[in-house]
Amino acid sequence: MAPILSSLSRGRVVLTVPFLVFLFSCSQPTSGQTKYGDVALKVASILESEHYNREAFDDSMSAKVLDAYIEMLDYRRVYFTQQDIDEFNRKYRTTIDDQVKMEGIPAASEIYGVYLDRVRSRVEYAEKILADETFTFDSDRSVRITRKDAPWSKNETDEEQIWRNLIEEELLRDHLSAEAEKKAALEAGEEPKERKNPREKILKRYQDFLKGIVDNDTEDVATIFIKAISRAYDPHSEYYSRKQYENFKIGMNKKLRGIGAMLRLDEDEIPTVEGLVVGGPAAKQGDLKNQDKIIGVGQSDGEIVDVIGKKLSDTVDLIRGDIGSTVTLKVRPAKASDPSETAIIKIVRDQVDLKDSLATADLISTQDPDGNPQKIGWIRLSSFYSDMDGGDTSTTADVRRLLTRLRIEGMNGLVIDLRDNGGGSLEEAVNMTGLFINKGPVVQAQNWRGQRTQKVSKNANPAYDGPMIVLTNRASASASEIFAAALQDYNRALIIGEKSTFGKGTVQQLRPVYGSKFNLFNRGDAEQKGALKLTIQTFFRINGESTQLKGVIPDLQLPSIYDVEDFGEASLTNPLKVKPIRPANYNLFSEAPLPIDALRRSMEPRIASDKDFGYIISDIAEEKQRLAENKISLNKEIRQREVEQNKLEAEERKKERIARYKRIRAEEKGLFKVYTITQDNFADRNLTLKSEISSEALSGMSRGEDIDEDDEDKLLEYPHLLDPYERETIRVMQDYIAIMETGKPVNILSVARARRAALAPITSGVAQ
Repeated sequence: MAPILSSLSRGRVVLTVPFLVFLFSCSQPTSGQTKYGDVALKVASILESEHYNREAFDDSMSAKVLDAYIEMLDYRRVYFTQQDIDEFNRKYRTTIDDQVKMEGIPAASEIYGVYLDRVRSRVEYAEKILADETFTFDSDRSVRITRKDAPWSKNETDEEQIWRNLIEEELLRDHLSAEAEKKAALEAGEEPKERKNPREKILKRYQDFLKGIVDNDTEDVATIFIKAISRAYDPHSEYYSRKQYENFKIGMNKKLRGIGAMLRLDEDEIPTVEGLVVGGPAAKQGDLKNQDKIIGVGQSDGEIVDVIGKKLSDTVDLIRGDIGSTVTLKVRPAKASDPSETAIIKIVRDQVDLKDSLATADLISTQDPDGNPQKIGWIRLSSFYSDMDGGDTSTTADVRRLLTRLRIEGMNGLVIDLRDNGGGSLEEAVNMTGLFINKGPVVQAQNWRGQRTQKVSKNANPAYDGPMIVLTNRASASASEIFAAALQDYNRALIIGEKSTFGKGTVQQLRPVYGSKFNLFNRGDAEQKGALKLTIQTFFRINGESTQLKGVIPDLQLPSIYDVEDFGEASLTNPLKVKPIRPANYNLFSEAPLPIDALRRSMEPRIASDKDFGYIISDIAEEKQRLAENKISLNKEIRQREVEQNKLEAEERKKERIARYKRIRAEEKGLFKVYTITQDNFADRNLTLKSEISSEALSGMSRGEDIDEDDEDKLLEYPHLLDPYERETIRVMQDYIAIMETGKPVNILSVARARRAALAPITSGVAQ
């Protein structure tokens, strides 16, 4: 399989289920039952023999597995006690490897059993104090904002105090919010809205959490434990159950087999239609509507299974199926006058193409300071996707189409926006780099033996060779970093963004995990029990440096509140450390250095005087102080003063922004026209204004009637819908173009003479 490059989600997984000890034993499973100890052994064996580090699965690795499993179950450190942790260490710190080698994982269920007891006990305690206690909110106590590194509670008394503080903080927060809403309503001459009882609301949230834990099955618990095994080797090695593997492929392929409906669970745990894929089977059939509630699912004319209260993933599995097969839905229509009214809807499954994260482009039509027309292309890319089943889905092909249309329209400069792009296909990152450079190496890789390989762009000539900027942020990771680093090393593009990218410099590859040890090498028709994404290589820039841990440092850095947070590869558990290697042989795209110093001198005064960036810089200072203190008061008077101060500052900012944005819109009326180009309309004769393209057309998802924005929301929209980072990137691009044409940035030179001949638009037809 092709290598996969993706960043680790910041979310934490909590998957648990009661009474599982006997399911993880070494006894022979019944026919058709997965023996998860066997799967764990397969995963550990593959990691031991094929992972980049080639570390033995021994006592030291056992300790890492235990730490990872505990962290996944209780990341906030509010359930386990220090006595629990001591006992886990005594029993399992050096024995998990021995259990796995005996094809059993009893530690998974035994630790879980304690976890379940603790969660149930904590929810019972929450029920008790929410029912009986009076909270006056006048103490001098506080709670930690983050408990990631907090000490474990020493005993039950310590644990109860932690939970009393947590619940008191939630009640205080709700109380302050209710008072603020009431005050705002009265000031507006409106009747305050009735709010749910805060105690009941908080209790239901904890009860739902406990129910969600209980509803997870044996596979869920085994999966999270086996994930802990893989993550003991590095943060990006990960085990996927069969269900998770199918969802992973859907994310890469941008297509699935089903009906094309997006579901969520409502407050009564009923699957509710949140959106329909435009052109999908459900939308074409026409009977299923947004906000309809699905209460039962059947296959063709078979029995309909009740799905109320089931896990959403289980309901989705029932609805998905082979192309051409029929699914039967029992639905409670959203517009039914009687809540007992139901309808039976039959839909034939088909392939569903997901468009919400495909590459799109904007053509920004504006003027240079001399009043000459200027067009900037802006391509947004949220991932480097590719069809893992051999189909034709391709990031590179999609970007090439957008580039062709942008060039036909005569763009003078191009921005590739990789903000929040977490990576994806290595091959697509390499191929897309080839759209902008001459033939040559894009990235180097090294395996555990020290053997080095190169991925090379084979394009003889770039599809676009004009001025280019790559915009990044802290969440730009992996394949995004390969692309940005290569263009930086080739002296091909300016990199603009937050202080660094994510810092993931490792390569993963998927390995199927099979159910029988006799089929590990002679796989044949062996039943697949999931897949393992494991780190097999580290990648290096063509200059020999690594992006691992440090990321790609932009040529021009913009301030960001996220630079304060503990975020990126270096903040993860067990990250790999690598050393530089020899540079590859490559020729610079341009021997002349990019005018980074001149652009920085031009940019810095703008950043210093820009009010929106000023707010960001102020927020950075406040966030640093907040994280350093890491506490929030439980005293109502103190919190009210903080709330009032924050509200006053927010109102002042809001008024200032409304006035400033109004002035800018008047001053810049007609200065920008923004057209949006998608994979569907790129060949249309006429361009479509961004303001006229629907969210449905952009996402490929129908979500029902749009909610109208109120007047204040519209007044607070960024002028021309360009956020501060986009606005400054455009200014830098204009300076860049001017320097290339005249030798001076536009804010130094009052007249920018266009070098039109070199930037003349092409006239060939649009690629089909």
